[in-house]
Amino acid sequence: MTKRQTLILLLLLGAQFTLAVDFSIMNVAVPVIGRELGFATENLQWIATAFALSAAGFSLLFGRVADLVGARKVFLAGLVLLTLSSLAGGLVDAAGPLLAARVAQGLATAMVTPAGLALLITSFPEGPLRDRALGLNGAMLSAGFTCGAILGGLLTDTLSWRWGFFINIPIGILLIVVTPLLLKGSRSHGGKLDIPGAVSVSAGLIALVYGISAAGQYGWGDPTTLISLAVGVVLLVVFGFVELNASEPLAPLRILGRRSVTWGNIGGAATFIGFTAMIFLLTLYLQEVLGYSAIATGLTFGVLGVGAFLGGVTAPRWIGVLGSSRAVLVAGLLIQGITVGALYFAGDARGWLYGVLGLAFLSSYAHVAAIVGFMVTATSGLPNEQQGLATGITTLTQQVSITIGIPIMSAIATAQIRSLSSEPVKTATLSGINLAILVNGLILIAAALLVALFLRNRRTAGRH
Repeated sequence: MTKRQTLILLLLLGAQFTLAVDFSIMNVAVPVIGRELGFATENLQWIATAFALSAAGFSLLFGRVADLVGARKVFLAGLVLLTLSSLAGGLVDAAGPLLAARVAQGLATAMVTPAGLALLITSFPEGPLRDRALGLNGAMLSAGFTCGAILGGLLTDTLSWRWGFFINIPIGILLIVVTPLLLKGSRSHGGKLDIPGAVSVSAGLIALVYGISAAGQYGWGDPTTLISLAVGVVLLVVFGFVELNASEPLAPLRILGRRSVTWGNIGGAATFIGFTAMIFLLTLYLQEVLGYSAIATGLTFGVLGVGAFLGGVTAPRWIGVLGSSRAVLVAGLLIQGITVGALYFAGDARGWLYGVLGLAFLSSYAHVAAIVGFMVTATSGLPNEQQGLATGITTLTQQVSITIGIPIMSAIATAQIRSLSSEPVKTATLSGINLAILVNGLILIAAALLVALFLRNRRTAGRH
């Protein structure tokens, strides 16, 4: 890399790391925020869900906007919104304004993430340099989630949960100042925004994510859940018909029909669902079964951060060794599935901790390797004027998958626990966690086999 490329990479990685930290930093502080701002217990989940709804619902839209008006403009606008919403979130004194700040942070994520990825991809030519950049991006993404959980606990215990918002402000200002100095104004590619497509897909995704989030609170059979899911599916079907007839569609079907885009994103969805669910289930296991404190649990997840960083650094080399990003995606999913599934055998004695953390480390490594394979596969071979859309799709995959992983596995664990209500609580809880972990591992292995079967074996573009 040239010195300029190195500085650009540091800038874009810094933005992605900040967004990843922002996603998870408030989760640890949720109970404290609830007590101070008067949240009802059943409404605490909306501190995280409000962020996820806007981040997932508008990623595709802003990815396309980045193609039309220029990725740098969208990137800078998102950084400004993130900085202002973080300031507002740290100053609020009521539940409503806090949720509004979280929605704004989610919108900022929907703007910065696809635009930043598009800038990263177009700053490096296809091949080893781009693979290396995407590998480091994957490392920062997963390490940011882990660091956010640890940092959130430390800030909440030593200062205040408000610093989970305030910490974004100096970083945001720095990125806003440096961006125009390093990144050239990206050329807008013109065209019109597909308003009907934008409205239908954003509303459909919001309804779908809301329904899945509601399932975690009310159950899968609740009318709120079912109606939201049905509305989401209907609106996404409408979006498909709109795109078929639009002169300038928001998401051209020729792109969505590419095997690399379709199966790359399916593999990406599986790895994000699997990793998010694993963290949730391990949190329950460490606290409810082994009896560790919340702080101790958060610190043990530092092992996952190390695995994530190493996975991102070495994944580009694996692409060179195995010959394609598709092979790395498949191998990452397969290893992640095996290591997650092996956690099924964990027992209730504290001596299991070391084996569990070892498997979690390997799973984290494989997860980020799969992310890199997914990103390279899903964005390669597309012209620069479509990279905003491609990265918008990958961002959408990431945000939706992170949101749905926990409700799905939580429902499986809860059903098993209820079926063993006559057993001791600890025994029933362990059984529920083990079953959900096993299902999680099997989903990952199935995804690996499907991607290997349907994504034809070819080298990424430019390496024939």
